[in-house]
Amino acid sequence: MEINREDYISDPKIVESGNVGGATSSSSSSSVLKSALLLENVGDVVLTLNSDGLSLELLDSSHNDGSIILGIKPVQKFVNEIKFSDVYGVEFINYGLINGPRQSKSEQCFQGRASHGSEMYRFTVHSFQKSRSQPCLWVLAVYSFGHKDLQTCQTWVDRINASLNLERGRPENLLVFINPMSGKASGRRTWETVAPIFLRAKVKTKVIVTERAGHAFDVMASAANNELKSYNGVIAVGGDGFFNEILNGFLLSRHKAPHPPSPSDIVHSDQRSGNSLFRNPNGRVTEATCQNEDHSPLLSNSVYNGTGVANFRTEDGTCNIGQDFEFPLPSEQFRFGIIPAGSTDAIVMCTTGIRDPITSALNIVLGKKVCLDIAQVVRWKTTTASNIEPYVRYAASFAGYGFYGDVIAESEKYRWMGPKRYDYAGTKVFLKRWQK
Repeated sequence: MEINREDYISDPKIVESGNVGGATSSSSSSSVLKSALLLENVGDVVLTLNSDGLSLELLDSSHNDGSIILGIKPVQKFVNEIKFSDVYGVEFINYGLINGPRQSKSEQCFQGRASHGSEMYRFTVHSFQKSRSQPCLWVLAVYSFGHKDLQTCQTWVDRINASLNLERGRPENLLVFINPMSGKASGRRTWETVAPIFLRAKVKTKVIVTERAGHAFDVMASAANNELKSYNGVIAVGGDGFFNEILNGFLLSRHKAPHPPSPSDIVHSDQRSGNSLFRNPNGRVTEATCQNEDHSPLLSNSVYNGTGVANFRTEDGTCNIGQDFEFPLPSEQFRFGIIPAGSTDAIVMCTTGIRDPITSALNIVLGKKVCLDIAQVVRWKTTTASNIEPYVRYAASFAGYGFYGDVIAESEKYRWMGPKRYDYAGTKVFLKRWQK
């Protein structure tokens, strides 16, 4: 059976939930939008806007219904539901060609005709689908709808945008750092690949391409808190080291937690009771414990008493997990993201499960989040004769000492080699140590 779209109403119809046949006012809180549209490469559908997404119903069940014609399956499986939580953008497209149902060559031979397109006004809904072979991989999905009436398409765009604006936790303004030398020097190309996703999601971005090592660190460390508060977060387009550079620039000037006690202050640790005993400069042994440590954020803002020991308890006996600073940490409103373009990308493997820039970009614009442990590493002395001046760094993936540290330090000289620099630096450091 062939369906003529002009047999249906040209204006979108407002229908009240549970009363499809009745006419209602568009101001009703339970109202939905319903129209007969042409879905590109699928055919005629009835598109319905609900509170949580879009539902689609095929008007011609002979296409894309999963049936098999002469042992041949249809080219494309029909998707009957699109959740707003999976939609990151919608855009109106001018008058133009939109294709009808997609057919294989065998279907064209069997039916004796090929599917032809029609010219009409169009709008596109941008979403994603999870890969069947790799569940962690998110693949871009584009749904293009057409209608002869301009106002019908514009109404759908406005209503979908209004629903997307109700989705919480999505960023509006981001600071983006690009390391052009990360991995195989693919930082710029990686950003060019994902930039359209941020554009469609209407996320504003300020992009900084780093010009030297430590550039991103300096920008984050010197940025005023009021300036950073104008952003919803910071994105690193690069590898693990670049992400750690940005993180250190942010935390070193803002994280106010005390340093751990210096080695000379430590007496011993009571493993059986779980309490740590430290000796302060006055010779008194101080006990530091916190019953609710599992519920405290890793980066807490504890009070420092000037003796090298943190006061983990307040006067009422509760755990002191933070004080009110100008930039509170951790912050739900300010997040860190990473788009993989490095050599190993261990951090992104821990957060999204796959080294794919598209998947990472989609997670960011949709407001997805995951907690990541950050370690504080403090070096007290470089030699036994040097003064005690704590040198603080933060690590988001792992920290190494000894042979591993020497390999990483040596590899920085050969960044032009890309990921192969680790093998070369590792061999060089090993042979140098073996000769000793």
